[in-house]
Amino acid sequence: MDLKLINREILLSFWKVHVLHHAAEGEVIGQWMIKELRHHGYEVSPGTLYPLLKRMEKNGWLISTADASRGPKAPRAYRITQEGREVLKIVRQQLRELGVEVARH
Repeated sequence: MDLKLINREILLSFWKVHVLHHAAEGEVIGQWMIKELRHHGYEVSPGTLYPLLKRMEKNGWLISTADASRGPKAPRAYRITQEGREVLKIVRQQLRELGVEVARH
C-alpha cells in the first residue's frame, strides 16, 4: 500500500477539515497543528502543512498574523474567516451524510 499516495489523494482533505475545525475554536500555529495531526495518526511534515495553510489562506478560509516584534521568523497564527466557517459548515454536513452511508456497509 502506497501511504504517500493515500496521503496525497485522500488524507490531505481530512487535514484541511481538521485545520478548519481547530481554527474555528481559536488561533492555530503550524507547529501545534503538526503535533495535533500526528496525535491523530496523520504523518504530516512541515513541507506539506505550511503550503496547505497558505493555500487555505489564499482560498479565503483562513487569515494569518505574525508578531512582528519576534522578528521575521515569528510563527504565524491562523484564524478562520467567515468564508472558512461556511466551508466548515458544508463539510460537516457532508461528513454526516458520508458517515451514515459508509457505516451501513
